[in-house]
Amino acid sequence: MNDEDDASLFAEEVAGIKQLEKNEVYLRKKGPQVDFQVRQTAALIVKEADKNHLSQDYVEKVEPNDVLGYKRSGVQEGVFKRLRQGKYGIEARLDLHRHTVAQARDQVYQFADDCLRNDIRVAIIVHGKGDRTPDPANQAMIKSYINKWLRDLDTVMAFHSAQKHHGGLGAVYVLFKKSEKVRLENWEQHQKR
Repeated sequence: MNDEDDASLFAEEVAGIKQLEKNEVYLRKKGPQVDFQVRQTAALIVKEADKNHLSQDYVEKVEPNDVLGYKRSGVQEGVFKRLRQGKYGIEARLDLHRHTVAQARDQVYQFADDCLRNDIRVAIIVHGKGDRTPDPANQAMIKSYINKWLRDLDTVMAFHSAQKHHGGLGAVYVLFKKSEKVRLENWEQHQKR
C-alpha cells in the first residue's frame, strides 16, 4: 500500500462523521462533581498509614534446611562471624510461628523499627523451617520472605541462621545498625581517649 491508498481508505472510513461542537464533548455521563482535594487527602493518609515497604510479591523460595546469611558491605568479617556463632547477647525476640505472610510482614517491619528506636543491636527472629506444611509449594514460605525482607530493611546490617540451641534453621540472628544516639555516644567516647 502506498500513501494515496492509505489516505483514500481513511477518507472512506471517516466519511459522514461530523465534528462535535466544544460543548457537545462528553467523556462520561455528568454526575456529581468530584472533590479532588478530598481524594488527595485520603491518598496521603493511606500512604502515611502504610509506610511498610516490604514486598508481598513473589520471592525467591528457600528450602526448609537452607542456611540464611547476609551482610552489608562495611560489616567487619569478625563481627559477622560472631553473629553467625551466636556469640552476641540477644536483646529482643520475635516469634512468627502460625503467622500469615501479611501478618509476618507487619510484625517484621514494626520489630525492626522498635529495635532501632530502643537501641537494640542484636535480635532473633524465629520463623520456623516450614517443613511441616503439607503442601510442598508452600513450605518455608515465611522463611523465604524473611530472607528477602531483612535484605530490604536499611536498619539490618547482617543476619544469619541461628545456632541449634537458639532455633537452628528455623530462626535468624539479626544485627541492626546503631541508632544516631548510640553513634554519637560512641564517637564522644572515642574522642575522650
